[in-house]
Amino acid sequence: MNKPQNPVLHLNGVKRHFGAGHTALHVLKGAELKVNAGEIVALVGPSGSGKSTLLQIAGLLEKPDAGEIIIAGEACSKLGDDRRTEIRREHLGFVYQYHHLLPEFSALENIVIPQIIAGLGKTVARERARQLLEMLGLKDRASHRPAKLSGGEQQRVAIGRALANGPSLLLADEPTGNLDPDTAGDVFNMLLNLTRKTGLTAVIATHNPDLASRMDRIVRVDDGHLIES
Repeated sequence: MNKPQNPVLHLNGVKRHFGAGHTALHVLKGAELKVNAGEIVALVGPSGSGKSTLLQIAGLLEKPDAGEIIIAGEACSKLGDDRRTEIRREHLGFVYQYHHLLPEFSALENIVIPQIIAGLGKTVARERARQLLEMLGLKDRASHRPAKLSGGEQQRVAIGRALANGPSLLLADEPTGNLDPDTAGDVFNMLLNLTRKTGLTAVIATHNPDLASRMDRIVRVDDGHLIES
């Protein structure tokens, strides 16, 4: 009999509010979520519902007011900044609506840098970056700086950067939201295929119901709670 698998991400009773007193805005009111290895979960809800706040908390970039975040079996809410940084480096990859690439570096270098920061040797890091660019259809654009890339190409490099250190969990906040519909579709296909090919676990926030329907399950942020659709 197989032992039950611990989720890669477990949010347990997560609460977050902004402001104080009668004017406080309670964005998350005890959010619960478990995401198992290899799952791709769509996070949906209207603007202002708390999707980005939830991803920030799940990514250890923001602390909840209450509740626990467990990543790869480790409870993180009460950890110090140094350990939280280590967990982000070891387990998490981030893709945002805007690519946030370093403009003075090439596509290849933008994927190499996080690997160097994580302690990988330069030769190995460059080879890993080349492999990711090839998987993303950007082999011939490796030496180009962001300004010489299209919006879709820039976002694909951002995906490669997020995957550079082999994370356990990918968190993506409207990763195609700044792209035109055709380009968004192409980039999302690339993201989804690469995520499935590598067996990566992912939580992807999107406003697009067609994109959401292609993921393994859909979770809606509704009045501060998470509800399976």
